[in-house]
Amino acid sequence: MCSGKGKSSVLIGFILISLEMIVSANTGFSISIYNVTSRNIYLRWSKFSGAFSYRITATPMNTVGHPLLAHFNDVPVIGVLTLLTPNTVHTVKVEAIDKNGIILAEAQTMQLTAPEIPAIDQAYSKLSNSITVEWAAVPGATSYLLTAQDGESFIETIVINSPGTVTGLKAATLYKITIRSINSGGRSLPSPSKKAKTVLAAPVLSVSSPSYDSIVVSWGAVYMAVGFSVSIMRSDGLGSMTKENTTHTSLVFTSLDPGTLYTIKAHAWNVNGIPGDDFTYNQITSPHAPSDVQVAFDSGTLRATVSWIPTEGTLNYSVTASSGTSKLNCSTSSTSCTLSSLQCGSEYSVYVIANNGAGSSKPTDAVSLKTVPCAPGSITIEEDNPGKLSVSWSNVDLGDYYVVFVKSDDGLEVHCNTSHTQCHFQSDCGFTYFISVFAYNKAGQSPLGDVLNYTTAPCCPSDFYPVFVSSDTVEIVWSPVRGAEMYETKAVDGVGVVLCNDTATICILSALQCNTQYNITVYSYSEIRGSNTSCVSKYVATAPCCPNDLTVTQVMQSITNISWSVGAGAKTYITILESPKGPAKCHTLQNHCLLGCITCGTTYTVSLKVISETGLASDCTYQDYSSSACCPSGVKLYRLRNNGIRIYWRASAGLIKYSTDLYGSKGNFTCTPTSGLSYCDVTEIPCGDVYTVVVSPVPEKGSKLTFCPKKIYSVTCSGSSVGMVIYRGKRSPE
Repeated sequence: MCSGKGKSSVLIGFILISLEMIVSANTGFSISIYNVTSRNIYLRWSKFSGAFSYRITATPMNTVGHPLLAHFNDVPVIGVLTLLTPNTVHTVKVEAIDKNGIILAEAQTMQLTAPEIPAIDQAYSKLSNSITVEWAAVPGATSYLLTAQDGESFIETIVINSPGTVTGLKAATLYKITIRSINSGGRSLPSPSKKAKTVLAAPVLSVSSPSYDSIVVSWGAVYMAVGFSVSIMRSDGLGSMTKENTTHTSLVFTSLDPGTLYTIKAHAWNVNGIPGDDFTYNQITSPHAPSDVQVAFDSGTLRATVSWIPTEGTLNYSVTASSGTSKLNCSTSSTSCTLSSLQCGSEYSVYVIANNGAGSSKPTDAVSLKTVPCAPGSITIEEDNPGKLSVSWSNVDLGDYYVVFVKSDDGLEVHCNTSHTQCHFQSDCGFTYFISVFAYNKAGQSPLGDVLNYTTAPCCPSDFYPVFVSSDTVEIVWSPVRGAEMYETKAVDGVGVVLCNDTATICILSALQCNTQYNITVYSYSEIRGSNTSCVSKYVATAPCCPNDLTVTQVMQSITNISWSVGAGAKTYITILESPKGPAKCHTLQNHCLLGCITCGTTYTVSLKVISETGLASDCTYQDYSSSACCPSGVKLYRLRNNGIRIYWRASAGLIKYSTDLYGSKGNFTCTPTSGLSYCDVTEIPCGDVYTVVVSPVPEKGSKLTFCPKKIYSVTCSGSSVGMVIYRGKRSPE
């Protein structure tokens, strides 16, 4: 080989460089391989000082042949050995030689050449993005490099053996195809090229099922295509295949089975009738609408369960209940669904739709659902008359009839069934009634609405009896009645009214007019209902009037005179003086009475019972009366010095003040001792006279008593002084 700079004719963008080298042990001279083909080895070496030229030798190993020799001057440091044996290991040696032909240094390496260049038998396209290449195997090749070139662009693929396929190509495009063999040493030069064209691209299908028995297939234009072929058949293999050829870009397949998965295949062909790629698409038809839709309504929960017979190929079902602008929905994969929160008093149209990946079926025929009516409102309760309740309410939609339940607080319940909006009930006084109204239709009972309560007026006391406790006071007692929290007793005489309010079942009406007829009524009262104004009255006459004044006068120590004014309505009187020592009583038709057996020094209760002609009596009580102190006993006279007389007596118990009186023809004398003393002295009394002596208790109020016993004494003279005092007896008071 002539010396000179070598050039590589390797494929653009791919250079395999072998860095295997042998360096001279003593001189540092080295050689390296940077590319290898079937018959060429490309190498470089380092410059060596003093070298004039370089000699390169390539000797094949284990084969018969002569070494290949090449010379290079000292300028280039790269070279190429050609005409080598393919797929053969060569010993490559570089020698640095001076100008005298002396070898200054050497370096060598071992290198395998690439296999022989393959030859393409055929290249063809079955898919729009690939070309398949067939060739005869090359000895020593461990793989092959396929190249498809389209203008300035190319695509490479390494394969192991024939056939090999280049992928990633453009559809309907002409490519130049080459192949190289490869081993561990390198790769061969490209083979002679062959031309091959990729087939048409597959049409990209857009598929839908607008109805349960049809599928619509459409696609876009395909480059270089002049026609299309589309086939369809059930994916489960049942039935026959339908195939259509067309120059259009859409087809409609009809008379299909609902809810069934179909496989659709399509390809285009060119002007030569060569088919392109297949496009396969699986499409299910829309489901058929469900059948035999049934609706079961639960009035207690306002829910409806909708059921149906399933349809083939359905993924899930949608149930819709519509009423006016209101819609309720539920979905399920089973054959029943529950609609919740239905509105009372509404009529719904219920229909079912089957769904799958293709879409929805047509709605089923609507089934009418009437819910229960709503609870009646505007409930009013009126007690027209005692014992009669009237319940009324407003009319409700879809209500066929109504039932009113009335339960009293003792547990008893009655009801009324009517197609009207009013019911009447018997009621008792003093009860609380709980009232609820329900509406009904064929769907059932309405929800529970407002539960109203109504409390009737309390019962009237009827067993009351007026009892007089005095001429102006009546005591009225009755039994408790149901529902009463308080009672009001009213006494009316046509002019005035006397009232008594209390929670007790007794009332004292005071300050009544005596000798008067009263209309007495006991009314019951509750906080909720107020007074029962229908209670019955009773008439009672009061006796007579008590006298306005009463006078007690003590006539004698044991006799008292009582007098009084006339009491209106009085016929007879009974006067009573009563003390712990006993009573004194007088019954008279007059307005005065003498009472004997009066005990001196005693306090009496003075009362007067006034009795009418019909026997009504008034007990009249007056201020207590105290009888006078007892008259002293043992009254005696004693002579004192200096014409004085001492009057002595035995006093009653207690500190009583006494007055002593002496009456004579020569004069009258009085003395009043200090309280507690039982004697009194009269000085300078004339002698020779007969004296009447009276010792009387002195009341705190009023005049001196005159009914005490009188004693008579003679007072003689002894000279001019008082002589003997002689008792002459006593006499009764005048």
